[in-house]
Amino acid sequence: MKDIDTIIFDFNGTILDDVDLCLNILNKMLTERGYSPVSKEKYLEIFTFPVQDYYVKAGFEFDKYPFSELAVEFIDLYQKASLNCDLYPSLIPFLNKHQDKRLLILSASHIDKLNEQVDHFKIRKYFDDILGTSTIEAPGKLDVALKYIESHHVDPNRTVFIGDTLHDYEVAKALNVHCILVAKGHQSKSRLMQSGAIVVNDINEINF
Repeated sequence: MKDIDTIIFDFNGTILDDVDLCLNILNKMLTERGYSPVSKEKYLEIFTFPVQDYYVKAGFEFDKYPFSELAVEFIDLYQKASLNCDLYPSLIPFLNKHQDKRLLILSASHIDKLNEQVDHFKIRKYFDDILGTSTIEAPGKLDVALKYIESHHVDPNRTVFIGDTLHDYEVAKALNVHCILVAKGHQSKSRLMQSGAIVVNDINEINF
C-alpha cells in the first residue's frame, strides 16, 4: 500500500463511536414490541447491511412491524442522541497527520443527517467531501462512491477505504481500492478477520 493520496472514511463506528447507542435503541425497540433484547456480543455478530437483514436477525417480524416504520423510528431516536456520542480518540490526530491527502466521508446515512453530525462535531474542515445517501433506510453506499470516484478521477490504486464492517470491505473491493478495517465498531474482530482485509484494533495503528 504505497503512495496513498485519497482516504475514504466510513462514519458510524469508524469516526463516531455510536455502537452502544445503536444497541440501546435496538433493544428499546425490541422490548417495546415484546421481543427479547440482544447482548452486545450478539449485536456485533448480527449487524450487517442491508439493515433489513440485521433487523430480522435481531428478531423483528416485518409482517407485524414493517421495516419502513422501524427505520423511521430508529432515526427519530438516533439522530439527536448521536450528537452526545464521542468521536474515537485517535481520529483527530490521524486526520491532522494526513491533511496532505484527499479525505472523504462515505456513509449509508441520509446526507442531511450526516451533514448535521459532521457540523456538530466540527470536523468538516478536515474533509474534502461528505458523501451520504438519499434515504434513511441505509441500503448501502456503493453507488454513491462509484459516481464520486468516476466524476473526480480518483485513482483506486492510491486510495484506501477505512471502515468497521464487512460491508465496507465489500464496497472497497467493488471500488477496487485498498481497505483497512478497524475493530472498534459495529462488527466483531473475528468477523472482520474472515474477510482477509487488513484489520487493526485502532486507527492509530495505521501507517502508510
